[in-house]
Amino acid sequence: MSDKILVVDDEREIADLVELYLKNENYTVFKCYTAKEALECIENTVLDLAILDVMLPGSSGLSICQQIREKHNYPIIMLTAKDSEVDKITGLTIGADDYITKPFRPLELIARVKAQLRRYKKYSGVAAQHEHVIVHSGLVLDINTHECFLNEKPLSLTPTEFSILRILCENKGKVVSSEELFHAIWGDEYYSKSNNTISVHIRNLRKKMNENMDNPKYIKTVWGVGYKIDK
Repeated sequence: MSDKILVVDDEREIADLVELYLKNENYTVFKCYTAKEALECIENTVLDLAILDVMLPGSSGLSICQQIREKHNYPIIMLTAKDSEVDKITGLTIGADDYITKPFRPLELIARVKAQLRRYKKYSGVAAQHEHVIVHSGLVLDINTHECFLNEKPLSLTPTEFSILRILCENKGKVVSSEELFHAIWGDEYYSKSNNTISVHIRNLRKKMNENMDNPKYIKTVWGVGYKIDK
């Protein structure tokens, strides 16, 4: 059964183009031009990934992203019309996993979609039936169920946040650079030193874990190098 992908963009030419490329990869596509159509689809369809344009008439992709995150953990890729740092950071903060700036290369978008789906399936238990539970100082990650607990209280993490935390826990005591995290999660070449995607996700993780931002207990910043969780 093919993966089901929601595409939301009021620019019909772009939505139609994305649909064409996704269907060429044998994905099942649910295409919407308005927020209302998108929310109806989200409510009535089991989806594997959503691609949301930030700017929509009457609403926004950011609002749709928030509503998805209230009930679902599947990956979300935001499309931003401009190279706007505010849109990118806002999207990642409210639960998006990745973003891509218009105009974009369709093959780059397809690569991002494939990377997100691979990671989501791997870390949500679809391909992790024999993995273990990671335990560290009150932090528990269940790889099979994609659940995370801190001091016995559940943490609601996005797939990307869960992946970052898992990688850091699996490398306890070692420093993992932003570039290494980026490639481990997305598996593509679209990383640059100006890319702040990882730092935004780290900040979101710390907030959800009620970390002291100046002196975090779990995720430590090694300035100029990367991040680590102490043994």
